Amino acid sequence: MLHRNILRSCYRVNYTPLSTINQRSLFHSYAHLSAKENIEEKSPEDLVKHSHYKSNPFDATSNKPLQKKPKNDLLSLSQYESGSYQLPQWKNALGELVIKYFKLDMDRVRAGSIAGSYYYSLCRSPGLQYENEPLSEAAKFFYEDLKLPRTFSQWFQITILHEWILFTRMRAMPFKYGRNYQQKLVDRTFSDIEMRLFEEMNVTSSRISDQYLKDFNTQLRGAVFAYDEGLYTDDATLATAIWRNLFGGRKDIDMIYLEAVVRYVRSNIYVLSKISDREFATGNFKFVPPNETVEVLTPEHELELKQKVIEKYEAIDNKPDILPSERSNLSYKN
Repeated sequence: MLHRNILRSCYRVNYTPLSTINQRSLFHSYAHLSAKENIEEKSPEDLVKHSHYKSNPFDATSNKPLQKKPKNDLLSLSQYESGSYQLPQWKNALGELVIKYFKLDMDRVRAGSIAGSYYYSLCRSPGLQYENEPLSEAAKFFYEDLKLPRTFSQWFQITILHEWILFTRMRAMPFKYGRNYQQKLVDRTFSDIEMRLFEEMNVTSSRISDQYLKDFNTQLRGAVFAYDEGLYTDDATLATAIWRNLFGGRKDIDMIYLEAVVRYVRSNIYVLSKISDREFATGNFKFVPPNETVEVLTPEHELELKQKVIEKYEAIDNKPDILPSERSNLSYKN
């Protein structure tokens, strides 16, 4: 758009959503990004690279990479999660018949594949690392530019940050849908963590893995609360929350690193605030890369983009042969 375009039951995380109106006003009140007059625009990556502060990585950077051998970047090797896989025609027809006969709410059904699979993949990817393989561009920003330690716990903190960014938009959706999207994302996160504890960290005891899961759940709750407070108040509070969680409260942190992450967060939240419920719920979002900047839309440009979205979904809804799986009750005008 602006850029180039289960958790086990005892660990369930429940959040109290803000109302759509309040959340929207919150998004717009923080749209003070880099497009202000007389301020040179720099991407988060540029800010960090041009910093002259000599900050050494935390000692944990000497740890070994997460894995002993490269593994598939996907959580699951299931063919159904492959972007290139096509269902046989008879399965498609059967699925459409089931959806129509049982009058399934596709906006709830999509939460599993969109939030639990696609959006989780977006959240976990920036922190992924494999032995003897080059880091992705997003991972370079966090591990090389920000000098974060290459550990399992750090990967989790990077994932949490991105999930919280998505939570801010999910909580602006109608409650029953937004809550479902959040829960699917959290469920998938802890399913993945449990799998990685056994396969990558060589944890063989269920009791020990349960302790790890409880600890990660506590970290998730604390981070979400702190980031929410920062979003609701000011950049200084948000930077403090990022410093405590993402940087582990390190004393030798370069302030330019905090500024870069705050800018990265604000940029993505601003983009999310301009996406309709239906666009977001169907997976039409990707995180703004750290090496790109976001410009605030003019009212004219914003109106133009909204009109294109309206025309797109009106054409879909008005198709005489629209499939049951393509239907949605979510708004594309907000």
